[in-house]
Order: sequence, then structure tokens, then C-alpha cells
Amino acid sequence: MKTTIQELENKTMITLVGSFDTAAAIEVDQTLKPVTEAISKDIAFECEELEYIASSGLRILLDVLKKTKAQGHKVILRNVNDDIKNVFKITGFINLFEFE
Repeated sequence: MKTTIQELENKTMITLVGSFDTAAAIEVDQTLKPVTEAISKDIAFECEELEYIASSGLRILLDVLKKTKAQGHKVILRNVNDDIKNVFKITGFINLFEFE
């Protein structure tokens, strides 16, 4: 799993590439820690190349969402494929996130 963070003028763009499985979740959590400790704008996850997400990945996204909303900002998931969007539907997370 590859995670990159890019600070844009009006949002933080986080690109997720590969499988967001349990093994990758630990690494992603550490990578996102600086972002979630100092949230000052909206966060967008670019998911075009995200192939899979496990429950541990969903937990991390939910944690980011809670912290971001607490600071008055939003989380956007961009270019989510149908398989992953279906996981969000099944878990009920589809209503928690904004999709583009």
C-alpha cells in the first residue's frame, strides 16, 4: 500500500494506492498521524487506485472523519470504485462520507 499526502491551498489530498488491508492499516495510521493531529482544512482521499479496503482501513477512515468533523471540516472520498463503494454501503458508512 502506498500513501501520499499533498497539502493544497484549500485541502489536504491523501492518495491511497493498493490494498488497505490489516497489514497496511498500521503503516497508513502512522503516515496520517501528522495530518490528524493538526487538521486545519478539509481532507480528500483520492481512491482511484485503491483496490481493496478491510475493516481496519474503514476504522482508520472513520477515525479521520471524526477528528476532521470535530475541527469543523469535512472528509471527501474521490473516485471510489464500485466494489469499494459497495463495502461502504454494506457497512452503513456510505451515509457518513461525502463521495465525489
